[in-house]
Amino acid sequence: MRTRGWQGDLPQDADEARARILEAASRCVERFGLAKTRMGDVAAEAGVTRQTVYRYFSSVDEMLSAVAAAGAGEFLDRMAAALDHVRTVEEAVSETIIYCLHALPDEPGLGLMLRAGATESFSREVTTSGAVALGAQMLRRLPVDWPAQGYDEDAMEGLAELVMRMWLSFQQYPHHPPQTDDQLRTFLRRWVSPPPPPQADR
Repeated sequence: MRTRGWQGDLPQDADEARARILEAASRCVERFGLAKTRMGDVAAEAGVTRQTVYRYFSSVDEMLSAVAAAGAGEFLDRMAAALDHVRTVEEAVSETIIYCLHALPDEPGLGLMLRAGATESFSREVTTSGAVALGAQMLRRLPVDWPAQGYDEDAMEGLAELVMRMWLSFQQYPHHPPQTDDQLRTFLRRWVSPPPPPQADR
């Protein structure tokens, strides 16, 4: 491996190199903002050339999506701990939306990537299959007896898409004047709580 670059501290392998580029990208997003982060910024932060960064990521969007994914696990753990009192589907929907409204905008990496309105592409990313799968992971971490409520894997993904779309809507278009958490909770449980999913014919 060449001795130049990486600020004199060469990574041991490709996995470490990729991880260090992602760490540099996360710092750049926090410093410059999502829309202004460029490959050159990340390369300078990591102490490498742009060509080195392109060796691991083909575009800025791919790199920033990887930053988001890297922060997902820790976020899900914290959310599950904060919502360990949730037991019903209605609570799961309302409390997940409220928690994400508070936590995601300031979440390193993940929150910055999914922040509504940051860029058009990332607003669309919220409802892609990957984001819906992340939403389903959020719901599965909650102490709800999903099978007893009639939710199989397909139903979980449908509910996750509903939650992600509702979160995006409230993030982009909050109430004016702002609502308290209790007011939003009452609104969600009255109007948004989904009925049990239909059961397939046996």
